[in-house]
Formats: sequence, C-alpha cells, structure tokens
Amino acid sequence: MRVLIVEDEHKIARALKKALEQETYAVDVAFDGDEGYAMATTEPYDIAIIDRMLPGSYDGLGIVKAMRDAKVHTPVLFLSALGSISERTAGLDAGADDYLVKPFALEELLARVRALLRRPTEQQSAILEAGDLTLDTVTYSVERASKAIQLTSKEFALLEYMLRNPGRPLSKEVIISHVWDYDADILPNTVEVYIKYLRNKIDAPFKKPLIHTVRGFGYKLEG
Repeated sequence: MRVLIVEDEHKIARALKKALEQETYAVDVAFDGDEGYAMATTEPYDIAIIDRMLPGSYDGLGIVKAMRDAKVHTPVLFLSALGSISERTAGLDAGADDYLVKPFALEELLARVRALLRRPTEQQSAILEAGDLTLDTVTYSVERASKAIQLTSKEFALLEYMLRNPGRPLSKEVIISHVWDYDADILPNTVEVYIKYLRNKIDAPFKKPLIHTVRGFGYKLEG
C-alpha cells in the first residue's frame, strides 16, 4: 500500500514515515500545501495523511476539496491541533474520511490507517485469502495450506496488493506505483524479480500456482 504524508513539521513527518515503512507501506512525504496538492491530485495513493494547517497556497482543507473536485477518492486522514467540533466538522465536510487530533498515539494512527484501507471493501477482514493462501494484515503472517511462509517487507507489500486485487491483471507500472514510493530507485526488471521471489515461496512448494503471468500486460493472483 502506498501512503502520502503532507505535514510541514519535519520531525512528525519523519516519525510517521519511519513507522509506516516499518508496517510495510511505501511512503511519500510533502512538507507544504502546494507540493501536497500536486502529489495528492496526480499520483496514485491508497491513503493520504494530511495536516490541517499547512504553508503554501493550499491548506489541508484546500487539498482535500481539490482532490474530491478532481474525483480523486483516496481515503484521507486529517491531522490537526484544532480539535473543536466545528473544526472536525469542517474537515469531514471538506471530504476527509477521518480526523485525528494532535498529539496522538502512533498506535492509534496506525489502527486508523488500517481501518481506512479496509473501508473501500468492507467485506474484507484483516485476513486476505486466495485459495489456501492467507495473509494477516495485522500480525503480518502468511500461510499456505497451514504452512507458515516468511516474506521480506517488500514481498509482503507486493503480495498484499495483489490479494487486495484478486483476479485483476496488474501491470508492472501499476504495481510499482502502489508498492514502491516515489523516490525508490526502480529498475525495469524490479517487479519481475520480486514476482520470482514470491513464486519461489508461495507457488513452487505447492501443486497449484496462484500467481499468473498475463502475457503482454503483467500479473494477476488467482486462487
């Protein structure tokens, strides 16, 4: 999952980026409203964490309103030191999906991020499945046929994204945009390499393959 953080307090932004990357997310950071607006309205993100008060032409409200006007439906979590009912209402009315008042516990922010990522497909639980393969987005455990499978953080992120899009052909470009952050040094064959890593772990030891190549397009995961 790819996350955008728009936060002008560098210390907070760095702490959030580090925490989210430890949870296997790919994370981009913008430190002002103008950069945040440009990234939020042009880049594909699975969730955006946006500070309410930002320097530049766009504050948090302006960014979210611009996103919704542009039909960008990325879930948005507002962060703000402004915690009154009227401020919360203004944020939610602008199009935000959740509102967290500073100071906050990091564990609560991570829980809210997980909840927002589940919201578009409410039928999904914390357990993602395909055939006899299961992935737990809370404990970060992966099993196939009840056998535990150890994955690196990037392998886990790739598998999670594919499991959230079962049966859907995914191009290399789409995979890169959701699994790697904007500044990542991605080589043309990076996706191929990681697909091979996954196949060696979740397909090779078992009879039925789950990851399939869609010739001329990319890959799909199907149970």
